[in-house]
Amino acid sequence: MNQLIAALPSDELQRLYPLLEPIELTLGRVLYDVGSSPGYVWFPTDGIVSLVAQTGSGSTSEIAVVGNEGVVGVGLLMGGETMLNRAVVQRAGRGLRLAASVFRAALYPSSPVLRLLLRYTQALMAQLGQVAVCNRHHNVRQQLCRWMLMSLDRLPGNELVTTQLRIASMLGVRREGVTEAALQLQRDGLIRCSRGRILVVDRKGLERQCCECYAVVSNEYGRLLPSQQPGLRHWPATGHAAEAPPAKPATHRRTGPGASHHHTRACQSGAGQNGAGQNGAGQRAATVHGAHGDDSHRHGH
Repeated sequence: MNQLIAALPSDELQRLYPLLEPIELTLGRVLYDVGSSPGYVWFPTDGIVSLVAQTGSGSTSEIAVVGNEGVVGVGLLMGGETMLNRAVVQRAGRGLRLAASVFRAALYPSSPVLRLLLRYTQALMAQLGQVAVCNRHHNVRQQLCRWMLMSLDRLPGNELVTTQLRIASMLGVRREGVTEAALQLQRDGLIRCSRGRILVVDRKGLERQCCECYAVVSNEYGRLLPSQQPGLRHWPATGHAAEAPPAKPATHRRTGPGASHHHTRACQSGAGQNGAGQNGAGQRAATVHGAHGDDSHRHGH
């Protein structure tokens, strides 16, 4: 269940729930693009959506993530009719969507839906600001730790299904930098890489390696949304998502002299499986450009 939906008063939940449409969030699906006027808002239940900014040259950078703690499309709450960023599915899963017209109608002045969403929007703005600070002032290793922790908070297990090429695109850095940082974290025993997967084996150690940005964002979500059924792990573990057992590794762990070499190769091959030597941001931008979903309505087309 999406935690914002679960936090609604029972009368509002009974009124809105029949109007929510279950959807599949497929990897790479664009929910809305820059300049579009979305026809829906989306409430992820077990997927993750990245909010991505793009430069005129096509380089991309993730500015926020939304999972089962939030909603995609808060620009409609603020009265804006078009979007300044792109929302693309980072982790496949499921969700619920609500027609924009129904969403707007639920935001009357004394609405509990409005009060809840305003608090959520403030938390999202805190994430936007802190990610900008992190991307500007912290090294790739710290950014990678922050990115992995924020993603894990929105997932039931300890495994990330992604490539370092995709991570480089989200962070707006070179793939080689992500590969080097991941290898360092693997040598320190904090993560284990296989092709297209990263298993976090020491979360506490990862938190110690991270900059302060992760804690700042987590604390703000906990302060502003304390009444939610917890979806993020920094809140008390009473929600289903927080209690789920860690995912099993995708591959059997090797022991003996060849183990570290095996995982090093896997980390490197995971980074380059979508095209070694190519710039991550540029390739991701090209990929996303061709992956438009059917949910957004562009102006002028």
